[in-house]
Amino acid sequence: MGKNIDDYIDKGLKGTPETKASERREYLSQIRERIILALTNGQVIQQKPYKPIADLMKRYPSSKLYLDGELDYIHLSKYIRIANDNNIPFTIVDDKASSTNIGLVLSSPTAIDKEDIFVSKEEFQRHL
Repeated sequence: MGKNIDDYIDKGLKGTPETKASERREYLSQIRERIILALTNGQVIQQKPYKPIADLMKRYPSSKLYLDGELDYIHLSKYIRIANDNNIPFTIVDDKASSTNIGLVLSSPTAIDKEDIFVSKEEFQRHL
């Protein structure tokens, strides 16, 4: 009984424990095993969007798009438009407590354990 009370008090003082907190800070609140695609801030701020993202949204209709709120809206809006066109909900993550170089995450509601979630610079340039 003592342990349950201590857990209850800890939860009240510190909040619900978060699984894989460092991953969640890096990947815009998501854990690595659920990520379909991740783009860096540098890739997101390119003039044109990464075209294959629309195909991924069609292939994973229950996915959700997460965007880094530290980037200007003008850079995020092209991906928001693609998400809206594909009926994919999106969230702009504005975490002032931590910083990441990840600008966009397309995530599944369940684990998919995709081996390679990042897009190489060469592949990104080919698909603009």
